[in-house]
Amino acid sequence: MKLDLPYRNRSEAGRFLAEALSHYKTKPDVMVLGLTRGGIPVAAEVALALGVPLDVIVVRKLALPSEPELAIGAIAGDGIQVLDQEFIRVLGLTDAEIVEVAASQRNELNRQEALYHGGRPPLELKERTAVLVDDGLATGSTMLAAVAFARKRAAKRVVIAVPIGSVAALKKLGGKADECVCLAAPDRFYAVGEWYWNFLPVSDDEVVKFLNDSAKLAMTVSAA
Repeated sequence: MKLDLPYRNRSEAGRFLAEALSHYKTKPDVMVLGLTRGGIPVAAEVALALGVPLDVIVVRKLALPSEPELAIGAIAGDGIQVLDQEFIRVLGLTDAEIVEVAASQRNELNRQEALYHGGRPPLELKERTAVLVDDGLATGSTMLAAVAFARKRAAKRVVIAVPIGSVAALKKLGGKADECVCLAAPDRFYAVGEWYWNFLPVSDDEVVKFLNDSAKLAMTVSAA
């Protein structure tokens, strides 16, 4: 597989990633889970190529309002929260400040979970292989939260899968999952978006459409 970076868009990155995950093709216990929101278009291509179900893990980065690009941690469903304690110490943040940031993000997380799952039953990962897909790893905080979520939901195997990642994030995630597939880890890494020609934000409506389209396809295949 020959990569031509930057990727044209998230869908192209997903198709490349699917090639590296071909050993999971059509396995009945596999589920692909996109991390909100940028991971969903990538995950949709992976799920389609592998012929397995697609779902979503809602994750929210914790960052200060004054420095939205600097993650001090992340949250996911089931009360999952991971914090970068070293970075928090460097910034000199108080417990009260962290609680305030987390509370605001938890409200948005709850809104997104209700919207994206649309009344469907809770995500069932017990005895399944959970392939966690994002559009890239910068700090690794949101992926750490997603891994913790999958473990709490009793996934039997957790796989991290991304088209691009920083060396620092991969080091942070080392040993957290059963398998880590990262197509490229450049020495020079400033942001995930620099490795895509098209890196437009993914909207709520797009996330819902990807999930609905995948569910319809799965119903069509099962009925055939």
